[in-house]
Amino acid sequence: MDPVRKLRKLNFGIVGGGVGGNIGKSHLRGALMDNQAVLVAGAFSRNPERNQASGDLWGVSQDRVYPDYAMMAAAESQRKDGIDFVIIVTPNHLHYPVAKVFLEHGINVACEKPFTLTVAEAEELCAIAREKDLEIAITYTYAHYPMIRQARSLIRDGVIGDVMEIVAEYPEDWQMLAQNQKPDHFSNWFSDPAMAGESSVVGGMGIHAWYLLRAMTGLQEEKVIAQFGYYPKNAPLESNARILLRYQGGAQGVLWTSSTAIGHDCTISIKIFGEKGSIEWEHDDPTRLRVALVDQPVQIMTCERAYLYPEARAMSRLPAGHPEGFYEAFANIYREFCRHLLDKKARTADGEYYYPDMQTGLDGMKFIAACVQSNREDNVWVRI
Repeated sequence: MDPVRKLRKLNFGIVGGGVGGNIGKSHLRGALMDNQAVLVAGAFSRNPERNQASGDLWGVSQDRVYPDYAMMAAAESQRKDGIDFVIIVTPNHLHYPVAKVFLEHGINVACEKPFTLTVAEAEELCAIAREKDLEIAITYTYAHYPMIRQARSLIRDGVIGDVMEIVAEYPEDWQMLAQNQKPDHFSNWFSDPAMAGESSVVGGMGIHAWYLLRAMTGLQEEKVIAQFGYYPKNAPLESNARILLRYQGGAQGVLWTSSTAIGHDCTISIKIFGEKGSIEWEHDDPTRLRVALVDQPVQIMTCERAYLYPEARAMSRLPAGHPEGFYEAFANIYREFCRHLLDKKARTADGEYYYPDMQTGLDGMKFIAACVQSNREDNVWVRI
């Protein structure tokens, strides 16, 4: 191991994600899991008491718990021991302004998806990062289970032949739970266009399925047709979406995502059909991968087995048969992101880092925009 990487850890901060929330602690545990980085600063909440309570709980010194993100970026950029990167876990509408101010102060960014609210915002952030030689990671978490990497390697090596058809589903029922409690009341920010953007479920859930398809197949989509559904009918943003995808090379896909699918928690499933076989993966059992070849018995591959590709096995953290989950998927992103930043400091960066980067974030925004346009224009094909 390079001595710089062995001896030096990265410092990081968090904007948003204070105590009482959900996603912030997932990022924190993921970033800390491989002992490559230390939380030293944060602007965790606009509520002063919650902000300080978060800092106290997570061991951040009082002078580095900041009242707002702009003050944090300015102060940390002037410190010799300032943060190397910031994790952004705010509602969608704050991703762009928060990321911009940190990039302008020379600080790398790890951002929750979607990257921004618009394609133009994402393009601007990418331009700033490239000008300043900074890195941006987008946390498409579900693509960083070990068996997703195994699927990618199998497809890359032609085990199932050329990909012909893809089916992706990501249903949840949180919208129905909210409506059951407060009918016609849109209190969740995911339903507010000013905070969520032009899309709710495509931008919040469908984008995960989109990236899973990309991560598993390596294919680039050319165009989409999207049809949105709304519940209740006066909802400002969609509650479900049915999307057809056409990929470069001729493969076709269908993606369904919904926040009104009663009985589903986070039921992501991916089916990929090739000329010689198929691959299936479900989030309900993420340590298993179903592989079927023409006229052969179905194989069930599991994590941490010797028959896995080395790159997939390296993402497993427990012996075979022990469940690995959500926090470990986050950790796999942060391990690669931190490795990239540490290698840049040591001037040994080789370009081989497996995490969703700024271009992936921009591509995701183009996918969302194309789906919104297709639905608005009465379900026509829209090029991405």
